[in-house]
Amino acid sequence: MLLYLMLPVFSLAAQDFLPQGTVEAVTQQEVEGYTVLNATSGDLNRDAYPDWVLIYRKTTEAETSDAIDHPEPRPLLLYVGQPDGTLKLAARNDKVVLCYDCGGVFGDPFSQVVIKNGFFTVEHYGGSSWRWTRLITFRYQPKAGKWYLHKDGGDSYHTGDPDKVETVVKTTKDFGVVAFEAFDCYAEN
Repeated sequence: MLLYLMLPVFSLAAQDFLPQGTVEAVTQQEVEGYTVLNATSGDLNRDAYPDWVLIYRKTTEAETSDAIDHPEPRPLLLYVGQPDGTLKLAARNDKVVLCYDCGGVFGDPFSQVVIKNGFFTVEHYGGSSWRWTRLITFRYQPKAGKWYLHKDGGDSYHTGDPDKVETVVKTTKDFGVVAFEAFDCYAEN
């Protein structure tokens, strides 16, 4: 019985993402049951080689995701450029990108990924009468060779009063040190 309960978690963790390969192979890889939601290139680790953020979505997420009881994970993979022109998988987290139906009336809240000088931000937008954004930013720490949560926050406003915007941004002063791999967008802070 315990093995049966562990199967869904194991099958997601065991997806065959390429650990290293050419830019074309990595950005165009096909993973059974998944499709690329977004591929963005930029400087993730402050070196001379182009890096990539790849976000995958389950092909059935429109039918299977439930924002309240079972949000479908969206794997986010960080690939760093190598001197030989290939990409190497540096990190993965399945709980950075909000689920397909987490955006309320707007549906899928994922907007884009922005990469700049060792920082990357996953941007979301959603709501109904109350609109909101959520910007989750990670920063590369060269000494550790890893990315850490830098900021998590956004704006909200009511469509009846769009000039009255409330901004809430949490930083390391609020949440401490959080490694990219340990971040959970669904956790209560």
